[in-house]
Amino acid sequence: MGRFCLLLAAALALPAETPDTSRILKNIEDHYNHIQTLQVAFTERYTGQGRTTNEKGELFLRKPGKMRWQYSVPAGELYISDGKYLYGYHPRDNRAERSSMKEMDDMRGPLAFLLGRLNFADDFKEFHTMPDRGSPDVFITAIPKSGKLPYSEVQFLVSPDSVIHWLLVKEQDGSSLEFTFQGEKKNPPIPDSMFKFTPPPGTEYVDSAKP
Repeated sequence: MGRFCLLLAAALALPAETPDTSRILKNIEDHYNHIQTLQVAFTERYTGQGRTTNEKGELFLRKPGKMRWQYSVPAGELYISDGKYLYGYHPRDNRAERSSMKEMDDMRGPLAFLLGRLNFADDFKEFHTMPDRGSPDVFITAIPKSGKLPYSEVQFLVSPDSVIHWLLVKEQDGSSLEFTFQGEKKNPPIPDSMFKFTPPPGTEYVDSAKP
């Protein structure tokens, strides 16, 4: 669950001394904060503890706070947020779990650009920008304000239309989580039923949500 949550890191500081960077970040804020629904294909690469895993799937989003991470690799894996709870389903283990979104306060910054409450200055204190060679895209690296978070650095690649195409989260334990996003669809019709979760019959169900 923590690995999934980390996916969601994409918030940065908003420094006054670099107006160009400030403009870029403000445009990213506007882009993601004003989206009502979102659909995008993703690939996910986790590196850590002497192993590397590669996964892929499709993300569906409805504001405020509803997400569906639907995996094709590994087939059938699923994460759903209904705005109050976060559900995970792991078909290989025939197991599902539920946790409270309130328990994820330390991940508010990384989840912000998906959940629609992105404010760069809230969570990060330092940033660096670098152009992507041969393209108008820009790499941005951000350092969080707090050293108590599970991640130590966030990097992402953004195009001139303020779309995030690549995201890298470096964790405190030295591991990393990398995402590539493709084919972003802004405000497609997505039924609310996509964000409701019912465990398949016979699934082991663990409810760790605090009352």
